[in-house]
Amino acid sequence: MDQVPSVILGLCSYTHDSAAALLVDGELIGFVEEERLSQEKHTHEYPRRAIDWLLDEAGLASGDVDAVAYNFRPIQYLLESPAALGLAVSSTTRNRALPRAAGFAKVAVRTQRRLQALGRSFPGAGISSIPHHRAHQLTAFAASGWNESAVLVVDSLGERQTTTIAHAHRAARPIIRTVESIKDPASLGYVYGAVTEHLGWHRGDEEGTVMALAALGDPARFRHLFARAVPTTSTGFAVDPVYFPPRVLASGYPRTSRRFIDETCPERHQSEPLQDVHQDLAAALQERTEQVMLHLARRARMITGSRHLCVGGGVALNCLSIGRIVEGNIFDEVFVPPAPGDAGTAIGAAVAVHTDSGSQKPVAGVARACYLGPSYPDQALDLTPYPGLQQKTLSIEVAEFLADQLAHGLIVGVFQGRVEAGPRALGNRSILASPLQPGVVERLNDAVKFREPFRPFAPMVLAERAEEFFTLGQEAPYMSLASGVTDNARKHIPAVIHANGTSRLQTVTSSQNPFMHEVLRAFARRTGVPVLINTSLNVKGKPICGTPAMAIDCLANSGLDALLLEGRWVTR
Repeated sequence: MDQVPSVILGLCSYTHDSAAALLVDGELIGFVEEERLSQEKHTHEYPRRAIDWLLDEAGLASGDVDAVAYNFRPIQYLLESPAALGLAVSSTTRNRALPRAAGFAKVAVRTQRRLQALGRSFPGAGISSIPHHRAHQLTAFAASGWNESAVLVVDSLGERQTTTIAHAHRAARPIIRTVESIKDPASLGYVYGAVTEHLGWHRGDEEGTVMALAALGDPARFRHLFARAVPTTSTGFAVDPVYFPPRVLASGYPRTSRRFIDETCPERHQSEPLQDVHQDLAAALQERTEQVMLHLARRARMITGSRHLCVGGGVALNCLSIGRIVEGNIFDEVFVPPAPGDAGTAIGAAVAVHTDSGSQKPVAGVARACYLGPSYPDQALDLTPYPGLQQKTLSIEVAEFLADQLAHGLIVGVFQGRVEAGPRALGNRSILASPLQPGVVERLNDAVKFREPFRPFAPMVLAERAEEFFTLGQEAPYMSLASGVTDNARKHIPAVIHANGTSRLQTVTSSQNPFMHEVLRAFARRTGVPVLINTSLNVKGKPICGTPAMAIDCLANSGLDALLLEGRWVTR
């Protein structure tokens, strides 16, 4: 690149979880997943709406973009093709060798064409392809704000890599060096997705459902199978192709083997009832995932010497595994960014181009930031399509009013401020409820979210009072960590405790979210408990509501009692 770029557009596009981020002179203007604006969950479409909003927010046009950073590097896919041919040596993997080689080559060509298409969309910009795991690493580390950290990235696949351990310095001017990596077909994300699909849910979307189901099962039934299927090694782990055949980047190639089916259970159709065997299979998968993640964390500690750990990649969304790492006391603190999955790599890719350009301007607006998307403070509400709804503008103290409604048992959607980054609602696009109301979990699952009855709900808690109810011992601002609970929690708020005795909590400070902090304080004054149930403002199968129209539709088509939308109270 001949000159230091000022305006850098980071993209995750053409794969699941399309998103965009914009850096101007190193400062993050914003970030948003396309699904929050398009209403298509996990969309792979070019993030046109996200890009339009970002440029409008910055007062720029597409011609002002100096550089576009894409979150994959095509040549890395191509390098896997000759390696894949080595699978022909073994009778277990021989039938996957040629299609695997062809699939990786095809994706390399397709990714290169996507880069060319981006060049046509932004003819005045330099187009850079960033290795996928490097984008993950930079997203996680820059968001931490730390001066130094180990960085562990675990996902399904990034070109050829599935797991990397890196050592990072200076979050404002990040320098990251990968010190160890594991390549496909050894992939923890691949295994978890394969079993998710086997159990009748959609991989890449409903792994969290399997994690929740695991709490109801007995891992002992399939413990030895997963120990054989995913053995740990001195430098990480492996995956036995006898149980999980090597990935082929094309449809029609099952991810589980006939032996896996024979030793566990037949594939479950989503309409079939859950049985004990399904719960036990989920439990054993989750147990092994936690064991492998703990092993990788110890490895990261040993080879970097760091007392801090950042975790990124799709497997970082497995909050039970992250909680186990925290409880292991391997590190002084563990950090997961608000968007650890592929969408968040739009930020990391942009940061990579900024730092590689030699710019002397620090990265700003990324550290400890999660409310990064659009806001709609003054937009008029059109309730014409919903004759049963009515609205009023609140002239009283809104936080006090909301806390009072919640204390009286209402389930309320909250739409205020900028859209959160990542898959967790953090108070700006949330459904809130009192954990003290009898039957609240059943009502939320049955009538509001329309999802499986065993799914738990997460608590949000005043950070300064978290230790009264949770044993985690560190802040959890992005709902990324599962924590043990205290006797006080068991006595007063059992609704937020899952069957395994944990809660995926969000700690709230006045600096992070002043409004929600005040709501929690007001709720505590009324009830004595500084905890609320917090789940995302959506129903099953839909993305978190990013626009007022989406939020109104959610209210109209679910069991919500009311919606607080930028100071307006909308009810039936």
